[in-house]
Amino acid sequence: MIPLTDVSRRPVSFPIATLSIIIVNFVVFVLELINGDAFVAKWSLVPADISAGHNLITILTAMFMHASWAHILGNMVFLWAFGPAIEGSMGRWRYVIFYLLGGVAAMGAQVAFDPHSTVPNLGASGAIAAVMGAFLVTFPRDQIRTILVIFIFIRIAYIPAVLLIGIWFLLQLWSAGTIAPHESTGVAYLAHVGGFMFGAVFARLFERQDRS
Repeated sequence: MIPLTDVSRRPVSFPIATLSIIIVNFVVFVLELINGDAFVAKWSLVPADISAGHNLITILTAMFMHASWAHILGNMVFLWAFGPAIEGSMGRWRYVIFYLLGGVAAMGAQVAFDPHSTVPNLGASGAIAAVMGAFLVTFPRDQIRTILVIFIFIRIAYIPAVLLIGIWFLLQLWSAGTIAPHESTGVAYLAHVGGFMFGAVFARLFERQDRS
């Protein structure tokens, strides 16, 4: 399932914060392509370093980095599907702070799970998971235009947010419990879970007081 957009509401104003975050992610990805592995090694998060109190800035920088075109495109599609509505409910600056804190919470969950790992972690998916958690508690009944891929068949469907996001989260929990403890797959499932839980718990705290 690939979410495209929320068809139940339109943003009150243009989602400039969400678009800006997407642009920053692509700019950083271009820098990765230009500067190569040395750039990725310097700015991605290594849990063992964080546990030792080193390279703490990578808690922030790693959430704007990606491992491939598929990685960044997939993440940005998800962010554009859910981000604008949450930006509208929080206001631009609260939303940006929420996004960053969600990413920090996600990275923290991954480090806590495997504090001695030397495998670099990078990607915006933890912060985006926080946005999805916020969307679930804020707009659970909204219909999400979604691309469904079933074997060789592709169709557009309208799926309630509570179902689409709920299935996604259950898959992350299952993967974290069955895959993550045994092997490194390159996917930080615990970061997804940590970010999502942060978003679901703290979304209401960040909402605009004047939101109707």
